[in-house]
Amino acid sequence: MSSKKIVHSLLLAAVFASVSLFLGCSSNNQYDDGKMRKDMTAAEYAEEMGLGINLGNTLEAYWADPENKYSGSMIIGENTAANYETCWGAVITTQEAITGMKNAGFDTVRIPVYWGNAMESNGEFVIAEQILDRVEEVINYCRNADLYAVINIHHYDEFIVKNYGMDEALQITQKLWTQIAERYRDYSDYLVFEGFNENLGTVRDGDMLTEAETFEYVNRMNQAFVDAVRATGGNNAERLLIASGYWTNIDKTTDPRFILPEDPATDRMMVSVHYPDNAMYWANSIGNQRWLDYTKAQCELLKESFTDRGIPVFLGECTSIYQADRMAADALYTDSTACLEQMYEMMLDYDFVPVLWDVNDNFYSRTECRIKSDSDKALIETLSARLKAA
Repeated sequence: MSSKKIVHSLLLAAVFASVSLFLGCSSNNQYDDGKMRKDMTAAEYAEEMGLGINLGNTLEAYWADPENKYSGSMIIGENTAANYETCWGAVITTQEAITGMKNAGFDTVRIPVYWGNAMESNGEFVIAEQILDRVEEVINYCRNADLYAVINIHHYDEFIVKNYGMDEALQITQKLWTQIAERYRDYSDYLVFEGFNENLGTVRDGDMLTEAETFEYVNRMNQAFVDAVRATGGNNAERLLIASGYWTNIDKTTDPRFILPEDPATDRMMVSVHYPDNAMYWANSIGNQRWLDYTKAQCELLKESFTDRGIPVFLGECTSIYQADRMAADALYTDSTACLEQMYEMMLDYDFVPVLWDVNDNFYSRTECRIKSDSDKALIETLSARLKAA
């Protein structure tokens, strides 16, 4: 081959590699094989997802800028992905930290993301390439550790619904999820998309929606998420998706007016709610019989509304540490690990997917790569082993 042809071939190869990287293609991804298991049901995915943990206050961290009506966030430092990842006190996420989560007994990592960071303030809502790249790196950490990875729109959903009317919010949602889905389209079904965080049900100040209209707004936002993802095709045509509940509140989400989105894929949908014992936590009533009864009643609502219909429940955020000042005066369980065990036993008994809310150096140390409390560590190991043996 002539030297010109060699140079030409090398240039074509370089261009192809660059294009593949830009598109997020996984054909050369050493961490993920890109395979979709066609015969899996949503319930089977839920069983495999096991115990989960959040990478909290990390990729969803941002500094709010109320004057920036597009990104909603300030430029931090040198405007690098690392500047945003660490602005709420997190350390840079490493492969070792993620692998340690797997070794501790977790099978799923939820990765909240603020997609507005470093976004150009031009009204185009184009996600910054460096943010897409960094999220991909963390997804790869999870896949390298044989973990499910769940990514969502976190906090930026709140900015959108508080600053835009319904029609504009739907358009922005469609644009954001199209970009996200296209970028990670070629990942296997171990990558899961969750539409939003906790803010569906919030509306822009001055928009006087009735309760029925607000439920319709929530439903339309979830539908926009599903439609955008499915339209990108490839693996996304069959990817497991998680519709977000109304404020992720169990009472609101189990209301008949909350309607799951229509989905052209069969049996590829979950629903997300948070904290089944939330009211008891904030009432400082943890650990007593009322706490147990309340949580069981919340779980029953979810079972009747979703699990009994074949829709698994994704508890995207659950309490990981119960502080002493949250305990009831008549608490039967006064130790944080004992309370966590009671909640886990209940959530797993209902076949839910519990995902602990955790931030840097709280329940799990991302520098020492281990669960900090010996009793919590033993509990997670025991429950994880039990799930795998079932």
